[in-house]
Amino acid sequence: MLLYKQKKHQGPKGNRLLISINVLGSAGPIRFVVNEEQHVADVIDTALKSYAREGRLPVLGSDLNDFLLYCPSAGSDALSPWETIGSQGARNFMLCKKPRSEKMEDDGRSNEATTRKGTGNWKAWINKSLNLKISSH
Repeated sequence: MLLYKQKKHQGPKGNRLLISINVLGSAGPIRFVVNEEQHVADVIDTALKSYAREGRLPVLGSDLNDFLLYCPSAGSDALSPWETIGSQGARNFMLCKKPRSEKMEDDGRSNEATTRKGTGNWKAWINKSLNLKISSH
């Protein structure tokens, strides 16, 4: 007589997806399997842990609140941390650090020297990088 092992409960029901997350400045994408019902915040957390475990560069840190996840096929807006990863119908994503906010000096004026240049828009960064490479040839 054969005994069958019961499958362990694997969280909420739903399809599993193999996703790829590109990190700006990193050599290649991170790939892992997620449940389509997982929240974007959980996916960012998993991506950061996987990235660190693999010893990738540049070092990103581990605070998921410092990052935004973009779906290149859905436009230039970052995904909400509370939406599900499967809601976009995509499997390729881009992980970017959030732009630093302007710091205020004691008298209330913004300190322009401490702000990051640019808008933090990853598409603008890629276009600028491509234009520099093309113009240097």
